[in-house]
Amino acid sequence: MLSNFWNTAYPIIIAILFFELIIIVHEGGHFAAARMMGIKVNEFSIGMGPKLFQINKKGTKYTLRLILFGGYCQMEGEDEESDDDNSFAKKRVIQRIFVVAAGAVMNLILGLLITAIMVGTGDLVGTTRVAKMDDNAVSASVLKPDDIIKSIDGVRVYCPSDITTGLSRSADNKIDMTVIRDGKEKKLVVPFDMEEYEGHNFIKMDFWLYGEDKTVGNVIVASAKEWVSYARTVFLSVHDIIVGRFGLSDLSGPVGTVSVVSSAVKSGMYSMLRIMALLTINIGLFNLFPIPALDGWRLFLLIFEGLFKKTLPQKWEWAINSVGLVLLLGFMSIITFSDLTKLFR
Repeated sequence: MLSNFWNTAYPIIIAILFFELIIIVHEGGHFAAARMMGIKVNEFSIGMGPKLFQINKKGTKYTLRLILFGGYCQMEGEDEESDDDNSFAKKRVIQRIFVVAAGAVMNLILGLLITAIMVGTGDLVGTTRVAKMDDNAVSASVLKPDDIIKSIDGVRVYCPSDITTGLSRSADNKIDMTVIRDGKEKKLVVPFDMEEYEGHNFIKMDFWLYGEDKTVGNVIVASAKEWVSYARTVFLSVHDIIVGRFGLSDLSGPVGTVSVVSSAVKSGMYSMLRIMALLTINIGLFNLFPIPALDGWRLFLLIFEGLFKKTLPQKWEWAINSVGLVLLLGFMSIITFSDLTKLFR
């Protein structure tokens, strides 16, 4: 019984710890950048809720809190007026931009490192060249072994992840595909079988891709391509939501994401690393969107200040951030309720 409990619990624990790692890396980016710019950091907290442990070193409180799901880097003069020369508000615009952007940049760097581990620990490095078809593959009527897939539905393909993403975004079972066949570019309309998942129909991939032996060079190149592919997936997903391809019920909040990560942990190392890379890159890029209460909004204001030498009155900035935070929390509450509903189903 204890073994069954552990088999259920450990993937969830790993998922929660990875969430916390993303937050620590993000806030750690702000912290390191603030220190580099000579900005006073009042507190660096790991976790939220009641304080478990705290030390004070060189004017900064380092705190461990009970709930390992969150954290923050509190800088002097960041959200309040301060006369301290080492406060956030007293620094030049370019220094503040560096500090604000550092959190998301560190998330993106973490995503690149995870992607490199994922590619580097694989048996082979993936390519976009078709190796073979499944038995009774529908696509075999058009797609052939040794075809090099160049684009799917007009979106350029650089790595295997681009292929799986391109197929998953199709609304029907016919894919516009550009391939290189016998050295010549060829445009195809490739049919596929569809399969249902969570109320949506998706393409069933019925072919395999070649892999090649690893070298230092192709691992580095493949890691960079996969990283770019994951980053592009974020923007493609936003586009699909805007055009109505997916709705709110298809989005996942913290509860749903923990569930997805824990399932990936059970599936194996590759699945775990892939979903973790996607997640940290997603969070890094989303934080750069110019939405009130996110780093991207503050970056927008700082860039505006740098270009036009004008600042938004601090009371208005606080008010806009407060409204944005309330709306963001409300949105997350709706998504979390949807996550819980799915779990109970």
